Amino acid sequence: MISQGEVILRLVVATLFGGLIGLERESHKRPAGFRTHILVCIGSALVMMISQYAFLEFSGKLGYDPGRIAAQVISGIGFLGAGTILREGSTIKGLTTAASLWVVAGIGLSVGTGFYVPGAVTTGLVVVVLVVFDRFERRFMLSKRDTLFVQVSDRPGQLGAIASVLGRYGVSIKEVDMETIGKGHEAAIHLSLEVPFSVPKDRLLDEITEVDGVIHVGYEE
Repeated sequence: MISQGEVILRLVVATLFGGLIGLERESHKRPAGFRTHILVCIGSALVMMISQYAFLEFSGKLGYDPGRIAAQVISGIGFLGAGTILREGSTIKGLTTAASLWVVAGIGLSVGTGFYVPGAVTTGLVVVVLVVFDRFERRFMLSKRDTLFVQVSDRPGQLGAIASVLGRYGVSIKEVDMETIGKGHEAAIHLSLEVPFSVPKDRLLDEITEVDGVIHVGYEE
């Protein structure tokens, strides 16, 4: 039987590993961030320990399977991951966060069963993928997809003026969705864009904000 000290150690280690990955997601303002990743990792570790040790009295009996409860973590985490995935027109966001939640669940199971080294190595690799590879992608990939939300006064020429600013930065408009809001005096424009990595996002937002009639502008996560 596992000691109480070992139980506490495994839960603390799960908190540390989940937090390291969650910090990176939190820095990108993702729906599932620091606390969510910690909770998933702790929960997975706890379920693994329950699965292993809570039913030892049934060990050796027909139908006893110490991995049965823990196995449900992998399928159950899919529902949580699905909540982080958003579709905006032709753009899908949140897949990386969903994948990180799935991996964190695996790390929690690893720590819960006492496999500290595999859990630590996996945590390190995930952080490298999320941090180092992200910088590599931004440096060497030519463009990425973004969705821009612009609230404007509903009058002719607004979309053309915004498109003119985007064109100066080499940003391509892939899809446009426009709807009237309020009492019909304002419009909401959703633009699916292909943005070169070299484009400074803050400067682009500042220039669009200066367009006459623009009320609010921002990137949709």
